[in-house]
Amino acid sequence: MSRTADERADKPFARQSTLTHPVAFADPGPFSHPALFYRGEADYLAGTVPFVLDGLAVGDPVAVAVPRRNLELLRSALGSAAERVRLFDMTVVGRNPGRILAEVLHAAADPHPERHVRIIGEPVWPGRTELERPACTHHEALINLSFRGRRVTILCPYDAAALPPADLADAAQTHPTLIEAGDRRISSRFAPARAIARTNRPLPEPATPEVFAFDLPRLHLARRFAAAAARRAGLNDAGVDDFTLAIGELAANSIRHGGGSGTLRVWTERGLVVGEVRDTGRLTDPLAGRRPVGSRQLGGRGLLMVHHVADLVRTHLGPSGTTTRVYLRL
Repeated sequence: MSRTADERADKPFARQSTLTHPVAFADPGPFSHPALFYRGEADYLAGTVPFVLDGLAVGDPVAVAVPRRNLELLRSALGSAAERVRLFDMTVVGRNPGRILAEVLHAAADPHPERHVRIIGEPVWPGRTELERPACTHHEALINLSFRGRRVTILCPYDAAALPPADLADAAQTHPTLIEAGDRRISSRFAPARAIARTNRPLPEPATPEVFAFDLPRLHLARRFAAAAARRAGLNDAGVDDFTLAIGELAANSIRHGGGSGTLRVWTERGLVVGEVRDTGRLTDPLAGRRPVGSRQLGGRGLLMVHHVADLVRTHLGPSGTTTRVYLRL
């Protein structure tokens, strides 16, 4: 005999009774994207466990993508209910924030087009670098565009005790609703388009890059140049393959959409191999490379693959064209 949802959740609900500031989640409507500001483990569980259990109780598909430590914390608090939740280690699947939309959020939501889906996504954690933070803010802003009108709730926890104030200010700009100490309020600073524009900042100039100009006849030489530079920098064979693939896709996009030519630069910085492709094209779709691609779709896989293999991707749209950088850790 199968047990009821309440019986299956006995252990988690008993554990929940010790939590502080439990948060109740009402019907979210078509789309909801709140930020949860938490301080300490009890606060974290109070803001996340009811969200998961309430979803399971009404039959919502639920996914959780948070850093490993919080993932284990939630797994323990949920008990047997965790078996009905898709669990992702965000430090792995979200190491490049540009991967999260397609490979985590849409992967969790898109198989259920007729149902309300609940997702916990924590893309910002203590330890994110200054290089990664603008990419995280950009990602959080794009969530509002990518899921507009969908029956999806994406709850984004932020460690208010450990993160710098700038990260919390960014969260207020990219989330329409803020939850703190059990209270839910509208964010007066919500302006995702402004966050996208603000993170489109010029990228700092490297000291001594290797440079290669390419066009269609020299496209194969650009790939060869990237592979040789990556190998000299110290990437292993798999890393060289990933780096070459990413650069090749970016260079091919320059040929097709960026005026037929471009400039490739490669260098190392802070334990990273960096490859940059610059051309005169304009990337007009803010979600390019961040949507899942259907099996019958002929194009659209290039930038998606770049985000998949890279540890970080940064793009700057300037008056003279588009600059895209891919970063792989040594």
